[in-house]
Amino acid sequence: MRGVHFDPRTKLFLLLLCVICTMLAPSLRYELILVCLIAVFSLLSGKPGHAAKGILFYGMIYGITLLSMFKMTGTTQAIFAAFLGLVNKVYPCGFMAGLMIKTTKTGEFMAAFYKIHMPDRLVIPFAVMMRYLPVVREDWRYIKDAMRMRGISLSIQNICLRPILVAECLYVPLMMAASNTADELSIAAVTRGIENPSPRTSLTEIRFSGKDLIVIIIFISYLVMGLMKVI
Repeated sequence: MRGVHFDPRTKLFLLLLCVICTMLAPSLRYELILVCLIAVFSLLSGKPGHAAKGILFYGMIYGITLLSMFKMTGTTQAIFAAFLGLVNKVYPCGFMAGLMIKTTKTGEFMAAFYKIHMPDRLVIPFAVMMRYLPVVREDWRYIKDAMRMRGISLSIQNICLRPILVAECLYVPLMMAASNTADELSIAAVTRGIENPSPRTSLTEIRFSGKDLIVIIIFISYLVMGLMKVI
């Protein structure tokens, strides 16, 4: 599904607004509506699967939170309340960050950062990280397939009965692959002139438009409603 293309700077600003909203959230219902707003933004961005998974998972968290508030007492309630309170604070930010990464290419991120005059010491590590994560995810999938062929799956039974073997078959090749990937990315970055002090140009055109302004106004309005405790 092809959705609306928003400016990367808009997504970064929305992520910042989500952080502020969760920090100042006056109620659990406020956080629920915030997650729904992010889901709508995900639909507009052409990611209905991300929106559906995010809403369903948060629905379970919300239900468990209400259950702990009204059906539990004593120490159990205190433990669940502390843990779920943290989850409810972090979840909207993670939901928005996941959407931002899925809908924005690394080149768009870099072009946006240079547009807002961020220094290279921040832009370059971020770009390397964005290139690094997909490779590590692919290596993780290959390692799990190799473990499955040897009859060492990542099951609870194997983790409990053979923890050392599972750790050896999982983390050793993963760390070696991660180290090799880091070296390859560093070499590729130097080859492509990342150390060149001249101003960088980009083929990716990013442009702030009316749709970006509308979305920002909606989220800012929701933040103001939270500060005024309207919701």
